[in-house]
Amino acid sequence: MKHVDMRKLPAAAQEERRRQVIGLRQCGLTDRAIAAQVGLSPTGVFDICRRFATEGAPGLVSKPRGRKPDEQRLLDAAQEAEIRRLICRHTPDELDLPFALWSRMAVRAVIWQRCGIALAVRSVGKDLARWDFTAQKPLRRAYEQNPAAVRHWLRREYPAIVAAARQARGTIFWGDETGLRADDVRGLGSAPRGRTPVIRVCHRRAGLSLIVAVSNRGALRWMIVDAAVTAASLIRFLHRLIRDAKRKGLLILDRLRVHWAKIEVFYLPAYSPELNPVEGLNADLKQVVTRQSPARSKQQLKRATVRHMRRLSNTPARVRSYFSHKAVRYAA
Repeated sequence: MKHVDMRKLPAAAQEERRRQVIGLRQCGLTDRAIAAQVGLSPTGVFDICRRFATEGAPGLVSKPRGRKPDEQRLLDAAQEAEIRRLICRHTPDELDLPFALWSRMAVRAVIWQRCGIALAVRSVGKDLARWDFTAQKPLRRAYEQNPAAVRHWLRREYPAIVAAARQARGTIFWGDETGLRADDVRGLGSAPRGRTPVIRVCHRRAGLSLIVAVSNRGALRWMIVDAAVTAASLIRFLHRLIRDAKRKGLLILDRLRVHWAKIEVFYLPAYSPELNPVEGLNADLKQVVTRQSPARSKQQLKRATVRHMRRLSNTPARVRSYFSHKAVRYAA
């Protein structure tokens, strides 16, 4: 029989060939006779019979080829755990590395910095995938943010506001302002490879501002301002908020300077917009309005904004969903 290279056979065919060898051996044939019938070398037949004698039937099963999963890794388990901890708890610049994000090059650099081991960029990518790390768009956090102030807000200040609201049977509102521009177009559009799509926008930039207040019960109050938000426009919005209120309201704002009017309100920690649920509404509004046909004037932009805000006012469940995000779940 023509000689067969066992390495080129599928695993099932290899196992069947081994069983043939053992069957012929049990019939009393010699190694050379078996090799001639099954197309193997006498040495190959001898090895199969020896494995069967040692391991029994499991010795006939094909085993995985190649290196074992942990074989020839340059980083040991402790070093890998240290690198993962550094990536999760620090940014590259905090470790004196010239990178903004944890790219493969940045991880390669921190491995060299901490372990003295030089890895190929491709190997770093494989390690990141094995650690279940994926490339993600980062969230922005202000460098000036005070973590101690944020902890104090979450543990002391906000619980005190909740207690005051319960005692007065009032509603907590979260306020913020945002801006919209007619030439702000977002989203992706399909086009042939190498031909970037072009969208026509209004050359004269038209914009407006929006003041918003939401509650975790789904209530929504809003007011459009044609220019930038000032203390006067904020006071006008507060008058509307008070006029429409059926019970005592407690308003929480960020520390934007125009919010420092002579009104009793509560303030978020400095540089901590992620603690404000209204940021979810702002993102919702901009995603919807800027995906429509580009506005050619401020009036068109205002109409699109009014349509979406009225829609939100009639869907409290959607407003409540802004409080489901991890950073603001404490306010739900």
